[in-house]
Amino acid sequence: MASSLRHFAGPVVGAPAGGEASAAAPSSTSGFLLRRYTPNFCAFAALRPGRPALAAARKPFAAPGEQQQHRQEEAGDPRHERGLSTAAPSPALRVGIVGFGNFGQFIAGGIQRQGHAVLAASRSDYSAYCSQHGIRFFRSVDALCEEQPDVLLICSSILSTESVVRGIPFHKLRPDTIVADVLSVKQFPRNLLLEVLPPGFGIVCTHPMFGPDSGKHGWGKLPFVYDKVRVAEDGDQAAKCDQFLSIFEQEGCRMVEMSCAEHDRYAAGSQFITHTIGRVLSQLNMKSTPINTKGYETLLQLTENTVSDSFDLYYGLFMYNVNATEQLDNLERAFEKVRQMLYGRLHDLLRKQIVERVPMLVASSGNTKDGRPSSALAPLLSAVTAEEKKHLVPVAAVTTPSPTLQPVASSPGKC
Repeated sequence: MASSLRHFAGPVVGAPAGGEASAAAPSSTSGFLLRRYTPNFCAFAALRPGRPALAAARKPFAAPGEQQQHRQEEAGDPRHERGLSTAAPSPALRVGIVGFGNFGQFIAGGIQRQGHAVLAASRSDYSAYCSQHGIRFFRSVDALCEEQPDVLLICSSILSTESVVRGIPFHKLRPDTIVADVLSVKQFPRNLLLEVLPPGFGIVCTHPMFGPDSGKHGWGKLPFVYDKVRVAEDGDQAAKCDQFLSIFEQEGCRMVEMSCAEHDRYAAGSQFITHTIGRVLSQLNMKSTPINTKGYETLLQLTENTVSDSFDLYYGLFMYNVNATEQLDNLERAFEKVRQMLYGRLHDLLRKQIVERVPMLVASSGNTKDGRPSSALAPLLSAVTAEEKKHLVPVAAVTTPSPTLQPVASSPGKC
């Protein structure tokens, strides 16, 4: 480009005025004007900002592969789906667990996998377990509360929850502490926490609908029910609540926000009924057989899962859920209805034979030539148990011949 400009402007373009360029100027006016007013663009090149300065002020473009990877990371971040900011990660939470039994240890594993600190207190000594898993163990709830965790998680049994909650020294905690529970019933802890906790404390009622057995291979797609009973919008309490719930979301749980009353209504018809059926089947002393069907194996597994939980848990599901009694009554009525359906059909067949003397048609070839029922009826008749015979007593009484009436002697003179 510079050589082209010099071709049009001549060798003296850019020389000082009145110098050798004036003397060497040709007589042609057009050539003079071209040489006089054509700027030397090469002379202005030094005035442009250099490329290193531009590169320092502007972020370099990422490679196409890096841009695609960045978009994939944003697409996989659930904070983008919920519209939350991803500018800077929040500090790790300090979660204090009160009641560090089997379920408390199970929940602590998920909390630690998401990078949060766990503090634990329990009546039993779990110091050896905690030292192996990087958990701070305290022998009293008072000592735990002095550490002022961000979230205090109640993992006690249903039956002991009230005494545990009333024994917590809330004055040692920060006034914006979030208290959560993982009980299998929800209206009971909700009302208890609203009654006992100071006004500024946050309350979140949760129920992981899984346990160490059903969640031993991961928490993916397992339902996690929660209810933000009382969470302040101002301050950082709401942010800490979302951060606490994101632990279970990041673990893959299916998050279900539901009121405590609605949860108990659903749980009575599902969880309580499941435990009840398992307890009933356990009383039958069911054993595996060489000819197990898939359905029978499912019942065996159900029995094993339910009896592995303590009876206190099952009793708590019944005692602390106002809907449990209704479901128990419904189950009893359903069983009685099925039994009546079976006995009713059998009684109808026997009644026609015994009372009405109607030949029983068991099959097209089930009767003999004289109309009497064949031996195919024998298994049916032998199935009448002592209980069924008791029900058939009134029917059999009808067939008893009435006493013979004796003639009465009358006097010849009387009518």
